[in-house]
Amino acid sequence: MTATQDGPPDGMGYLGPAGTFTEEALRRLDPEAAATAWAAPTVQATLEALRAGTLSAALVPFESSVEGSVSATLDELIRGEPLVITGEVHVEVQFALMVRPGTSLADVRRIATHPMAQAQTRDWVARELPGAEVIPESSTARAAVLVAAEVYDAAIAAPLAAERHELEILVDGIADRPGAVTRFIRLARPGPVPAPTGTDLTTVVAYLRHNHAGALLDLLNQFAMRGVDLVRLESRPTGEALGQYCFAIEALGHLSEPRMADALTGLRRVCADVRFLGSYPRAHGSPTRVPDVASARAYQDAQGWVEGLSWS
Repeated sequence: MTATQDGPPDGMGYLGPAGTFTEEALRRLDPEAAATAWAAPTVQATLEALRAGTLSAALVPFESSVEGSVSATLDELIRGEPLVITGEVHVEVQFALMVRPGTSLADVRRIATHPMAQAQTRDWVARELPGAEVIPESSTARAAVLVAAEVYDAAIAAPLAAERHELEILVDGIADRPGAVTRFIRLARPGPVPAPTGTDLTTVVAYLRHNHAGALLDLLNQFAMRGVDLVRLESRPTGEALGQYCFAIEALGHLSEPRMADALTGLRRVCADVRFLGSYPRAHGSPTRVPDVASARAYQDAQGWVEGLSWS
């Protein structure tokens, strides 16, 4: 089964269409799976197929260093049937202006791209093509397809899209912020947690029990008092009522570490609910430094002391 077939296979899926940064990310994470993976039309379709069991895993964008969270992915993880993150990959975003062979820069009047790509190349377009109209499309790859079909003059997309659709890269490296990175996550249905590596990340969603003064502080203290470093905290509406929010939290460490397990126990105690989204290896990063007072040995010694107490 090829990556462009209409239906999901019994294997890997990713947010399509083919030629996007998500396909590039999958090629890096799992080249063998990429050869036969299903290119899904939307994040929702990708995760629905995974939940239904017609996919064994899925790769979707999760966070951009420029634009922040990918809300479609985060909201699916917050509200849908539970899924877990089993891995991640980071891709440096390199946008290119691509055209049909024979097209010059002076010929470009209508440019198609995804709104996120437009936001990251706005200054370049204004400077180099001030008279061009930029038209939003559902994906950068679709923009490339429509350029090949002579609907638009040019597309702003990943260089892979030019290869896929027989276009010519007119100008490469047009991002306004060189070095921008998009983070992609591999998702699966709940199962065994990947073994700790020492460079792990744990992701959860916490739902407040009551919205009161200090409620967020109660949540954050569960990690701070146990020496767990938070690297990301984001509020999102629960979708149940106006003013009701939950918090997506990412912390350095693994579920198997006593300090992390203890922090999650405390979090579950003070929250109405906690959704565990996984402990998994970070794509990059040095080993996590754990304070001496939060080490596994410190927890073991403290537990031994409590067990040795006697009130008789």
